Amino acid sequence: MTDLTVIWAGIIAFAVAMYVVMDGFDLGIGILFPAFRVGKERDAAMNAIAPVWDGNETWLVLGGGGLMAAFPLAYAIVLPALYAPLIAMLLGLVFRGVAFEFRWRDPGHRAAWDAAFCAGSIVATFAQGITLGALLQGIEVQGRAYGGGWWDWLTPFSLLTGLSLLAGYALLGACWLLWKTEGAVHDDARRLARPLAIALLVAIAAVSAYTPFLEGKYYERWFAWPGVLAAANVPLLVAVCAFALWWSIGRGHERAPFLLTLALFGLSMLGLAISIWPDVIPGRVSIWAAAAPERSQAFMLAGTAVLVPLILAYTGWAYWVFRGKIAEDGYHAHGDDH
Repeated sequence: MTDLTVIWAGIIAFAVAMYVVMDGFDLGIGILFPAFRVGKERDAAMNAIAPVWDGNETWLVLGGGGLMAAFPLAYAIVLPALYAPLIAMLLGLVFRGVAFEFRWRDPGHRAAWDAAFCAGSIVATFAQGITLGALLQGIEVQGRAYGGGWWDWLTPFSLLTGLSLLAGYALLGACWLLWKTEGAVHDDARRLARPLAIALLVAIAAVSAYTPFLEGKYYERWFAWPGVLAAANVPLLVAVCAFALWWSIGRGHERAPFLLTLALFGLSMLGLAISIWPDVIPGRVSIWAAAAPERSQAFMLAGTAVLVPLILAYTGWAYWVFRGKIAEDGYHAHGDDH
């Protein structure tokens, strides 16, 4: 018999992964914005994401809406526990979106809008990282409600995950610019990529070393026999991808650094899944305990089965239409990148 709860957990995980892939690099470009010179460099960096950035946050809506609809108990517990970082994230995204549009329409205040674009990107990213860290370290549950305090989300571990995501998104942004730009902004992105790669690898190592000691179940899933045989492959693959990333940046490759950075994110998310599965609130509430009634899940699944392929098709078409590199005089395609 098909377990709709597992399917919905997979859908939400997929939505979150797509959001990280799609919105991570444009948030990263915002984080790196002060590193580019005012004028054509910043305009080229903006044009590298202008055709696609609006649609990227569709996946955030799907993830949040899916959690509320498919796992209402988890939504009711997580939201009050993480109000502060979630509100900060949404305000950062809104502020960043306004700045993105107005920097073109209000050139007299472009410096202020550029600063707002950067600040909004940093706030949104840092808040997302803190949210992940707060969820991973555990949420206090009493009965069927949140039982902790307003500041429980603010810990050394959540600050570490916030800083780690800043490094990761910044590297994604730099690698996207390697792929999509040429000239001075391309050179600046290559100069930034290796230090950011080191920062991300240090962050992955720190979070990975910290996580197993947050919760007894995490330690068991990573180090208990025979699960350790499978779990040990994750850090090994991270090391392989890290070496390939370092080599590809140094060799002047354009597409490979972005894809390898995505691989590092994918392996990090796999490690997260190993730690928390099958809980939706780690150590407190499983996906089955938090799930909506089966009929509700089936009804929502019918709509999702139509909408997700449409979103994927539109997204793929948009990226295909705007393929190629950015030049200083606007957007044009050079065909296949090397």
